[in-house]
Amino acid sequence: MRLFKNFKNKEQYKILKLVNKAHLLRRYIFLLLGTLIYAIAYNLFFYKNNIVYGGASGISILTKNLIDPSIMILILNVFFLILSLIFLGKRKTIDSLVGSVLFPVLVKLTADIGNYIAIDNSDLLLITIIGGVCVGFASGIVFRSGFTTGGTDIINQIVAKYFKVSMGTAVLITDGVIVLAGGFIFGWTRVLYAMIVLYIINIMVDKVMLGISNNKAVYITTDKDDDVIDYLLNELKLGITLINTRGGYTNKKDQMIMCVVPTGDYFKVSEGIEHIDSKAVILVTDAYQTSGTYKGNSSEGSDISGIY
Repeated sequence: MRLFKNFKNKEQYKILKLVNKAHLLRRYIFLLLGTLIYAIAYNLFFYKNNIVYGGASGISILTKNLIDPSIMILILNVFFLILSLIFLGKRKTIDSLVGSVLFPVLVKLTADIGNYIAIDNSDLLLITIIGGVCVGFASGIVFRSGFTTGGTDIINQIVAKYFKVSMGTAVLITDGVIVLAGGFIFGWTRVLYAMIVLYIINIMVDKVMLGISNNKAVYITTDKDDDVIDYLLNELKLGITLINTRGGYTNKKDQMIMCVVPTGDYFKVSEGIEHIDSKAVILVTDAYQTSGTYKGNSSEGSDISGIY
């Protein structure tokens, strides 16, 4: 039995490796494109206007009179990567590694972009809206390619995992502290603009990723139920529910797999199932409210709260 379980675990890891390698060149191109747009938006709209909207980028604006922003972002990202390796594991850290280094490099390379693209900074509301759309769109591209730009996204995952709160709550805590710090330094009017930025970024990320919610309810019908269930449970650490079904035309009894997935992880779910069963039918809907914490096959629990 143990040999069979070890074999299953190796097969699941193999599937995840295939997912991570799928369309690798295209994924890196999108990572580069998204990170470049993010860096340009940072330098054009937020850095010069002292709009602290959270994340490592926001911290670099707070300390810009003490240290070069790109260097500060790099230092923070390296620190967060070390925390990720300790608390989240090697696989989660690898997803953030390239973006964590690439973003501060591009911030440095695009630092003088304002000299070539003249932007009227007198209308802060317009700056806030356009900047938020650009950063949200860029972040969505990066997440959809299966990567992240590191930063406080790592802290959010750690808080969600160990304090058993949703990712939305974790983001509110970490970004909230950074935004409030910006209020003390640059004034409370800037906090109002930062709140608008965060709202727009969240909407744009979800729109680019898939739908408008933080989580997705995924319904799967496949002839390889056991393999899909093993992949979701043991490799991605997601909770699942099995639903008995019957075909309306064939009258054939079957079962459907339902799981709640963080929007940022949907890529791994869809690509993994594609590798297991290319003929599987997948239905995806927005999950607006989830509660409870699934414990999975370990005592650590899942990164997402869900209804099961």
